[in-house]
Amino acid sequence: MLHVLAFLPVAFALVRATPPTVLLDKALVVGTTNDSVTSFFGIPYAEPPVNDLRLRLPKPIAAYQGTINATVPATQCIQLVPPLRSDLPLEILEDLIAYITEIPATTATAQSEDCLSISVQVPAGTKPGANLPILAYIYGGGFTTGSTAANPGDVLIRRSIELGKPIIFVNMNYRLGPFAFLGGKEIKEAGVGNLGLHDQRLALKWIQQHISAFGGDPKKVTINGLSAGAISVGLQMVTNDGNTEGLFRGGIMHAGSPLPTGDIEALQPAYDIVVEQAGCAAAADTLECLRQVPAATLLNAAAALPNLFDLPGLAEVWAPRADGVFLQAPPQHLVLAGSVANIPFITGDALDEGTIFATGSFNVTTEAEFRDFVQQEFFPDAPADVLAPIFDLYPNVPAEGSPFETGDANELAPEFKRSAAFQGDVVFQAPRRFFLDQRSLKQPTWTYTSKRGAVKGLGCPHGSDATPVLTQGNDLADYVIQFVTTLDPNGASNRTIPWPRYDPLERSMLTLLPGDTPLEIVPDTARLEAMAGLTGLSIAFPL
Repeated sequence: MLHVLAFLPVAFALVRATPPTVLLDKALVVGTTNDSVTSFFGIPYAEPPVNDLRLRLPKPIAAYQGTINATVPATQCIQLVPPLRSDLPLEILEDLIAYITEIPATTATAQSEDCLSISVQVPAGTKPGANLPILAYIYGGGFTTGSTAANPGDVLIRRSIELGKPIIFVNMNYRLGPFAFLGGKEIKEAGVGNLGLHDQRLALKWIQQHISAFGGDPKKVTINGLSAGAISVGLQMVTNDGNTEGLFRGGIMHAGSPLPTGDIEALQPAYDIVVEQAGCAAAADTLECLRQVPAATLLNAAAALPNLFDLPGLAEVWAPRADGVFLQAPPQHLVLAGSVANIPFITGDALDEGTIFATGSFNVTTEAEFRDFVQQEFFPDAPADVLAPIFDLYPNVPAEGSPFETGDANELAPEFKRSAAFQGDVVFQAPRRFFLDQRSLKQPTWTYTSKRGAVKGLGCPHGSDATPVLTQGNDLADYVIQFVTTLDPNGASNRTIPWPRYDPLERSMLTLLPGDTPLEIVPDTARLEAMAGLTGLSIAFPL
């Protein structure tokens, strides 16, 4: 008997050391457990988009066989990392470096074209049949960077367990930059625009097919994202005439809505530059040539185009546009036409969405230069007399600019705060309010603004609202978890307050504050006339 007892500690240790597994078709997926979270990283959901599958719609995995090692962070899709401008003034450079340190967009994880994978994280011990709700996360990064490896859900899952409302966190890799978001007539005619959005859609279909094996309920999926991920959530809501195909039942957008962009053919000059830089200009079929060049050649060719920190921020060459397939019309036109999923959603922004993008236009320093900048980079087709009122609505008065609520401080360059206010509103704040105005009387909606996470010179910048949801599991995380569980953010915890639904009259908005009183409800009325002017312009003359 004593001889048997002597082996029991070893036997228990072996049991504890047995890795978690899930059966997918005929494949055994091997994961890893860290305290209260079990993770399965990098499960392929599509065939590798390489060789002849490059610059084509994603092809689903037919069936799984063998053993899938899902114990290490997934390979990232190839990143087109925007370099900081070499001519930045020292003060702006220091501020941007501080920002990037707080809100990193990428990691040192390996990169490859073969990257279309999905990662599933669950509370440890979750079994099939648990029917837990799912947060399907779409990462941000300007459609040029980002990955599942850079956005783990461990903290959020642990907080959901603490609240007694356990959720499953699913994170998908999708193609980026020149491998997914090229534009031009060749791309449109081939039906291969916005490939990253197609990747996301296929990943959502994978969730429907396979999440039950991990203990998830495929009928309880909420899509959530930051920045480009939030924009993606909005675009997943407006594609397919608003038909979700049962893929998701709610949406959460942190700093992003259906964009005020136009047709993908407007990107023809960018396509031509990439073709030239890749050595494909003489090819009879330039798109086929781009499929055949080395991945590094295509990446380097794309690097010749303006990047996120150049002019003019997210109104740049990698933003999704109407392609005739995924987006049948400009996104805001689809919203006006009612092509919107009839689901509850949350959408919010940080106070100073435009500051990091305005650093790229620091050398726009006069009234004439600012007017030229806005016309050339945002509204090149708008007649001068139609555009003129915008310059009165966004005057060069530092106290009215962004960072907001800072008086004359933080004017990092002449016209900087004016440019930051304009850019933040045209790409983020005005589209958010437009989306709410169009939909809040038709479906449950909530909105917020964040006045936390200030960075020197940049105020409360883009991304500062949502990053703590994943890294800290803060009070906004409680609202997110509650929404994923019940489709209503209210009743989350004793860290939250009642959050009224939005409507175009009361415009109730949750405000995230620093200090001892972290939450309050205020009306969403900042710059009403100015944003209405921007919305009218962007609908008539999409970016």
